[in-house]
Amino acid sequence: MPAERLDETDRRILRILQENAKTPYSRIARMLGVSEATVHIRVRRLRERGVIRGFRADVDPEKVGKGVTAFVLVKADPKKYSRVLEELTKIPDVYELYDVTGEYYALAKIRVGSREELARILDTIGNVDGVTSTYTMYVLRVIKEERKIRV
Repeated sequence: MPAERLDETDRRILRILQENAKTPYSRIARMLGVSEATVHIRVRRLRERGVIRGFRADVDPEKVGKGVTAFVLVKADPKKYSRVLEELTKIPDVYELYDVTGEYYALAKIRVGSREELARILDTIGNVDGVTSTYTMYVLRVIKEERKIRV
């Protein structure tokens, strides 16, 4: 899918909103030297085009009881792979799931509150029909985790 064409005003709006999605349009307009109506129209178009997918609160996982993070690599029977992916997306504590190249087929990011919860999730993943093996990496500490996209 080709990248959306964005001019410098769109890019600046995106940078501001990624920093703080609650920034008032009037403040963005002042920062950019354009009218508030221009900002409103630009944001509406960016949402319609799918560039802005939504506005969310950035929640600290540890402060809501999800302080354990792990990455799980998954191997699967190729004939059952699409079904495996479908089942993995249904597991509530699987927060990200990627179809990847290499020895493993998929990469899942798990967030839970304890090692015991992680063990239960790993058992659930291992019991999905078509999963042939997994490899788990327990995150000791986060060095960098960027949620903003450089535009």
